[in-house]
Amino acid sequence: MQEVKIIGAGLAGCEAAWQLAQSGIKVKLYEMKPLKYTPAHKYHGFAELVCSNSLKAERVNSAAGLLKEEMRRLGSLIVECALQTRVSAGGALAVDRELFSNLVTEKIKAHANIETITEEITEIPSGKVIIATGPLTAGGLAQSIEKLCGGYLSFYDAASPIVTYDSIDSEKVFFAARYGKGEPDYINCPFTKEEYELFYHELTTAQSAPLNTFDNPHYYEGCMPVEVLAKRGADAIRYGCMKPVGLTNPKTGERPYAVVQLRKENGAGTLYNIVGFQTNLKFGEQKRVFSLIPGLENAEFVRYGVMHRNSFIHSPKLLNADFSLKNNPNLFFAGQITGVEGYMESAASGILAGINMQLTINNEQLTIKPFVLPPETMLGALARYISDESVTNFQPMGANMGILPELQNRIKNKQEKYTALANRSLEVLRGFLEKGDCV
Repeated sequence: MQEVKIIGAGLAGCEAAWQLAQSGIKVKLYEMKPLKYTPAHKYHGFAELVCSNSLKAERVNSAAGLLKEEMRRLGSLIVECALQTRVSAGGALAVDRELFSNLVTEKIKAHANIETITEEITEIPSGKVIIATGPLTAGGLAQSIEKLCGGYLSFYDAASPIVTYDSIDSEKVFFAARYGKGEPDYINCPFTKEEYELFYHELTTAQSAPLNTFDNPHYYEGCMPVEVLAKRGADAIRYGCMKPVGLTNPKTGERPYAVVQLRKENGAGTLYNIVGFQTNLKFGEQKRVFSLIPGLENAEFVRYGVMHRNSFIHSPKLLNADFSLKNNPNLFFAGQITGVEGYMESAASGILAGINMQLTINNEQLTIKPFVLPPETMLGALARYISDESVTNFQPMGANMGILPELQNRIKNKQEKYTALANRSLEVLRGFLEKGDCV
């Protein structure tokens, strides 16, 4: 019988191991704790929650709730353990993190088909392998992955916020490319002098988030937080990421005093990122300050800017939608190293990697299709995003309604729209699983 080696007993690694073991496949699960810890990890158990103990909203008409419901229907170990160790948190699913980790560890170690091995892996093993080592992958293994991926292992210190297209005030912005070169793909938010001065003051006096001890406090020019650049002088960003040169507002016929540009984040054009606005401001401050940008007063932020050490592969160039490496069908990646962002997103990718590794083992005659969920599901949309070759400026992405395909009938009320998207997702998932031609 073939066995699978899984590197990393975090959320993704445990989910992948569980899916394989439940299907009767033997698993060797490698975890370096407690022999060695990353700078972020402190607890000896598997599936350690490093930051918050919240797994976000439970209501199914939210992106986080919809993702968890889809995972539950696919037999998620992490969702099951979370429900058993939950603590009161209003509408969110939060857990006692030690009890949660202990329960996951107990279930993994008790499974007859899973052998857990305490060992640091420094090179990619041979055979059938799932790499689920997380965003702090370092040392020899990181070098091995980077070599395998042709240098496509990325490190970043900061990322810009992302907003939904529907939440941008079209009356206050205009589409244009600088100097009219190329297609008018950028959304431009024009400032008057007075609007800029107010924005500049609020930006430079806003509160930043504290950096963790394992983060690098030295800024690189190419990814400097916008608030740090702004403090160099009143015109620093007006000659940088907010420069208005080459742009004319068609509504006034004049060049704005300053401009914030938004760039399409996905092929469907439902998400836009704020160009050059890498930031380390607290999330609440980002909402307050960036809502002063003309056209973004009521913007819906699906991801706030973050600054921390992270590593991930350039999945759109490297991975298939089933999380396998394009040039090696026996090697899968799962978790945040693939570019999914968030606890449950990491676990969800582990489910898909585990199911698809199972199919690879049982598919010697290549008669079974990969388990790739439809894009109308949250899991399918995330898998599509990380494997979408049209995404050139690839950055990690969490579950959000903006990555789902639009409804046929436009719904203006946000909650009604989200309910309709969630209902469609679960109906599509039900039909997909009942059809059963992938398993």
